Amino acid sequence: MNEFVNPTVEYFELSPLLVVFAAACLGVVVEAFVPRARRHLVQVVLTLLSLAVALALVVVVALEFSGGDSDAVHGDGAAYGVVAAVGSVVVDGPTLFIWGLVLVLALLGAALFAERRLEAGVSAFSGQASAAPGSEAERVSGVERWEHTEVFPLLLFAVLGMLLFPAANDLLVLFVALEILSLPLYLLAGLARRRRLLSQEAALKYFLLGAFASAFLLYGAALLYGYAGSMEFGEIAEAVRNRTDGEGLLLVAVGMLAVGLFFKVGAAPFHAWSPDVYQGSPTPLTAFMAAATKVAAFGAILRLFYVALGDDRTSWLPVMWVVAILSMVIGTVLAVGQSDVKRLLAYSSVAHAGFILTGVLGVQSQSELAIGELSSVEAVLFYLTTYGLMTLGAFAVVSLVRDAGGETTQLSRWAGLGKESPLVAGAFAFFLLAMAGIPLTSGFVGKWAVFSVALAAGAWPVVLLAVLMSVVAAWIYLKVIVLMYFRQPDGDAPVVAAPSAFTATAIAVTLVATLVLGVLPDPLLDLVASAGEFIR
Repeated sequence: MNEFVNPTVEYFELSPLLVVFAAACLGVVVEAFVPRARRHLVQVVLTLLSLAVALALVVVVALEFSGGDSDAVHGDGAAYGVVAAVGSVVVDGPTLFIWGLVLVLALLGAALFAERRLEAGVSAFSGQASAAPGSEAERVSGVERWEHTEVFPLLLFAVLGMLLFPAANDLLVLFVALEILSLPLYLLAGLARRRRLLSQEAALKYFLLGAFASAFLLYGAALLYGYAGSMEFGEIAEAVRNRTDGEGLLLVAVGMLAVGLFFKVGAAPFHAWSPDVYQGSPTPLTAFMAAATKVAAFGAILRLFYVALGDDRTSWLPVMWVVAILSMVIGTVLAVGQSDVKRLLAYSSVAHAGFILTGVLGVQSQSELAIGELSSVEAVLFYLTTYGLMTLGAFAVVSLVRDAGGETTQLSRWAGLGKESPLVAGAFAFFLLAMAGIPLTSGFVGKWAVFSVALAAGAWPVVLLAVLMSVVAAWIYLKVIVLMYFRQPDGDAPVVAAPSAFTATAIAVTLVATLVLGVLPDPLLDLVASAGEFIR
């Protein structure tokens, strides 16, 4: 008879997740017992405070690891961390870096959620989600100025999934984290206060396509379990190294897992949901989702393919080549004809998924690199940081441009914005230049990082195409800048709403970070280097 083994859980290392989870549950209790008039303030304070505490705990755990705690360091120092929950969750250097980045983006996203001045005293989220568009119930909710403060605990649950996703060390936890991450986003996508039908259509498309992608991932996990006889990444890696048969089963399993993960990062040809969901969702959600979801999903991709499937690199690397090329080409080409700024940024995010995948093609181990060279993990983490900050900032600026009907995202309505509000137009232009990879912006350093590691690994055709697509993208972004500064509006000039301190802070932080990381990238490069590698 097998003896029961008491499971071990490293609560200290998992404390950031536990804080976010506790705050999300407390947010649900707030909705039940706090009077409606006070809920917004209570939820905003609870959300921002819990995210700040979780971020501080990430720093504390990282300092504990860097202090050389023998129980927390494994290997020769290039990789360190702990298996924190019965072999299913790993907290190591890359995990902590991704956690910190997700929590920073979540703090900025929560600030956008808390914005009320742009909609004359209410948030950008619907007052009553159950009310049909144009119905009497919707009219009453508008007159009474109701608000959905439930969006804050939903945001926290999504953040919990984003923290668990890149830390998952077995396939079952990977799937659970994906669902925790996705389900709140499906709900939030349909809660726009204005253009309700478009928002509900976006939520339905996101849910249906997300369900298909989750099914692919789950079936791939089942097949990989059948191949390896285990869900844990370490034992899967052992099976990949030592098993000589079952190659067909392994290839099918890896392909299905890749479909589910590529969907979450919006990589082509699994990107069809991105433009509609980005356009129809409330802009604060679009900003948070576009930035933080991609960070968490790429963290999960790196861990799965480097830790569990690293020894099968020759099988999945060609797939990465193809998806990276398709994402860059499709995202850039389809962005050319867009007339809506949110759709343009959505296709831009598809292209950026391709650029990030270019970094995944690089060498993954420090032992294979010359002194001073970046590893693939370091380059991707740096690019994710630059991408997340400039994308969230760009969507935050979009929320400020309005007309008589509220927020306007038609590019034709942005003509003359540079004359109407030079500050807002200048901030948006700077974010666009960063996305194009212009020098002295973080986007330039990020692209240099991923291109250099791909070149070092011999993926020069992908890098050559990436440079070409960057030039085409720069032309697209320059067209928007010319529109803002050198075109006259056909009708009334666009109106720029004065935001509260919440949105203003989010824009200022992302703008400064985009500039500083372009001029002085060394501190962040040193930080990603100190994160080390994934423990195996």
